[in-house]
Amino acid sequence: MPESFDVIVIGAGPGGYVCAIRAAQLGMKVACVEKRATLGGTCLNVGCIPSKALLQSSEHFEEAKHKLAEHGVVLEGVKLDLAKMQARKGEVVSANVKGVEFLFRKNKVTWLKGAGRIVSPGKVEVAGETYEAKNIVIATGSESTPLRNVEVDEKQIVTSTGALELEKVPGHLVVIGGGVIGLELGSVWRRLGAEVTVVEFLDRLVPGMDNEVAKQLERTLTKQGLKFRLKSKVTGATKDAGGVTLMVEPAAGGAVEEIKADVVLLAIGRRPHTEGLGLEEVGVALDERGRVKTDAHFATNVPGIYAIGDVIAGAMLAHKAEDEGVALAEILAGQKGHVNYAAIPGVIYTWPEVASVGATEEELKAAGIAYKAGKFPFTANGRARAMGDLDGFVKILADAKTDRVLGAHMLGPDVGTLIAEISLAIEFGASAEDVARTCHAHPTLNEVVKEAALAVDGRALHI
Repeated sequence: MPESFDVIVIGAGPGGYVCAIRAAQLGMKVACVEKRATLGGTCLNVGCIPSKALLQSSEHFEEAKHKLAEHGVVLEGVKLDLAKMQARKGEVVSANVKGVEFLFRKNKVTWLKGAGRIVSPGKVEVAGETYEAKNIVIATGSESTPLRNVEVDEKQIVTSTGALELEKVPGHLVVIGGGVIGLELGSVWRRLGAEVTVVEFLDRLVPGMDNEVAKQLERTLTKQGLKFRLKSKVTGATKDAGGVTLMVEPAAGGAVEEIKADVVLLAIGRRPHTEGLGLEEVGVALDERGRVKTDAHFATNVPGIYAIGDVIAGAMLAHKAEDEGVALAEILAGQKGHVNYAAIPGVIYTWPEVASVGATEEELKAAGIAYKAGKFPFTANGRARAMGDLDGFVKILADAKTDRVLGAHMLGPDVGTLIAEISLAIEFGASAEDVARTCHAHPTLNEVVKEAALAVDGRALHI
C-alpha cells in the first residue's frame, strides 16, 4: 500500500515549505516534494537570498571605495576579491537551506526527493513511487520568462541564476528589463566595476510601482552610473567569443541599433512553473497567463487540489507565498485562514531602497477615490543626514474623508524595513493621524514616516 498523508505540498520554496510546516504544526501528517538537492526553492537557492548577499557585499565595496572618506575613514588600495564574495554568498545560501531542512525535521515534515507529478486526485508520483494525500498543494513557483531570439546559456546571456554566478566582472552588462531583478543585479555589477545599460520596453522603470517613486529611482540610479534605454525593445542577439551583440529598436518600431555587451541579463519577468505536474491530465484549470486558477480559499476546480504562491494570480513575492501557505494550512485544519492582499509590501533592494504597500496614486485616481497625500524628504531627517543618505522621500496616501491609510510609497535608506509600519497600519485600518500621533524615537529614519503622516494633514513639523 502506498504511504498516505493528510497533505502533500509540491515545491519547497517559501510558500511550499511554510505551508508544510504550518500544516504539521496543526497536527497533520505532511510531506513536501522537492526536486532540488536542497530545500528553499528559487528564493533561498538562486533568488532572494543570494542576491541580497551580493547586494550587501557590493554595497560594502562601494562604501569602502567611494564613501568612507567622507566619514574620515581613509582606505588605500581597496581591491575586489570576487571569488571570496561569491564564496560568502554560498555560505549564506547554505546556512539558510540547511535551516529549512532542520525545520522539516523539527516539525516531522517528510521530504519526498524528486519531481512531483499529480497522477490523479489524491495521488502524487515522486521518483517512481506513488503517495496518497487527502489534500495536494501546488507550490511550484515561477521561472524566468524567455524572450524570442535571445537564447539563454547562463554564461554570456544569463537569467538571474547565471547573473549570481559570474566569475569575473563584465566590462559591459546589458540588462533587458527595468524591473526589480534587473535593477538589483544591475546595481551589484555596476558597484563592482561594470558599465551597465538597462533596456526597457516601457517609458518607465518598475511598472506597477508609484510613478513618482519610479521617476526618482531612475534619476538616482542614473547618478550612480547606470544607463537607461527606455521605450526600446531587443529583437535579437548573436554571440561570439568577443561577447554578445544585441539588436535594439524603438518600442514603437524604427531603425535597428546594435549594442555590444560582454554579458546580457534577461530579466523581463517570471512565469508560473507548471510543466510536468500532470495538471492537464487531471483537469486542473489554468488562466490565460498559464497560472493555476483558484478560488478565494486557494482551491482549484479539482476537489482536494490547491495552489499558492507564484503559480497563482497576484504579486510574485516570497512573503505573499508564505502568507498564502499559512492561510491554506489553517483552512485545511478547519480554521479561518486569510490573506489581506492590500497589506502586502514590495521592496526593491537597490540603494537607496524602494518600498511600497497598498494603492498607488495612479490606482486611486483610476478608481475615482478621493485621497490626500503627505510627503516628507530624507534631506530633512537628522539621522539620514548623519548617515549621509539623503536621497528619497516617504509618501503616505489616505482617504480624503476618513483619513484611513490607503497606501505608502518610499525611496530611501532602509525603507524596506520602514514599510512594515504602514503595512501594519493598513492591516489594522489605521488613519494617517494614528501614525502621526504614534511617538517615534529620535533620531531615527522612522521619523520620516511620522512626518509624512503629519503632512497628510498639512502639518509636517520639520520642513
